[in-house]
Amino acid sequence: MTSPTEPNRSTVGDVERADPGLPAQDQAVVIDDASDNSPAPAFDVVNDEKTGVYEAKAGDTEVAGLTYKAAGENRLVLLATSVFPEFRNQGIATELIRRVLDDVRAQGKTVTITCPIVRTFIERNPAYADLIDPEHPGAKRVTPVLLPGEA
Repeated sequence: MTSPTEPNRSTVGDVERADPGLPAQDQAVVIDDASDNSPAPAFDVVNDEKTGVYEAKAGDTEVAGLTYKAAGENRLVLLATSVFPEFRNQGIATELIRRVLDDVRAQGKTVTITCPIVRTFIERNPAYADLIDPEHPGAKRVTPVLLPGEA
């Protein structure tokens, strides 16, 4: 999928990851993308169950991904959302998260959230709140992540 010169999921400098280890300003970029309701460019979502990644692909190019881990047969732990730099601020994170959650719903599963971007998306789109597993909701936001323009 990637060559040694291409960005990959482990190269934090090349791929913006929405995980607790990222500085708040880096997370804000992807959160802002996930909060954008503008139409995203066309892409397909492929669930790679072997690697535990929902990949957003425009043609042969991976533009974003949402990593997860299966927790039993009926629950997914949503770990981190990534958007490659050249594809940010186009609403891709929003659409990717929406499609992943729609897939989870279609499978009759629930989610545990560790990704702050998915948590923010669900907070802003409460129609998906029923997918959060009541016994294992995931980590609560410890410190609020402010979006640009919020005080």
